[in-house]
Amino acid sequence: MSDEPFVHALADVQTLRIGARTRVWQFVVILPGATIGEDCNICSHCFVENDVLVGDRVTVKSGVQLWDGLRLEDDVFVGPNVTFTNDRFPRSRVYTGEFPRTLVRQGASIGGGATILPGIEIGRHAMIGAGAVVTQDVPERAIVVGNPARIVGYADP
Repeated sequence: MSDEPFVHALADVQTLRIGARTRVWQFVVILPGATIGEDCNICSHCFVENDVLVGDRVTVKSGVQLWDGLRLEDDVFVGPNVTFTNDRFPRSRVYTGEFPRTLVRQGASIGGGATILPGIEIGRHAMIGAGAVVTQDVPERAIVVGNPARIVGYADP
């Protein structure tokens, strides 16, 4: 297996910072300021803005947008159609100078269709249930579900 990243011919990858063995599938757009780690899988129909850092061995399933201010540490799983937001009070044609930092710590998993509000920190190895709406920080290894997301247990170490 080659150490070169694989970029599908129908992807628009504008960054030069993509790690070895990363796969970027069709209809993905990655802007020039983004950094993607090694051994990642960025599935079809994703969008990655400039001020985004993706660690190593991260999976981003189809239909996900990674907006400015987002940090995904190593071994994170982002399920299909997860929604990250980066503006608490969005208005058309009103631009903030800086976006809140949203941090998903190492080994966390986010179930399909979950919504993550801006400025949230999701702890190491936390599990976000499908469709959850995360409105506050999630502790390490916590399992959260619902709207708003609430802790229902903790994942084994």
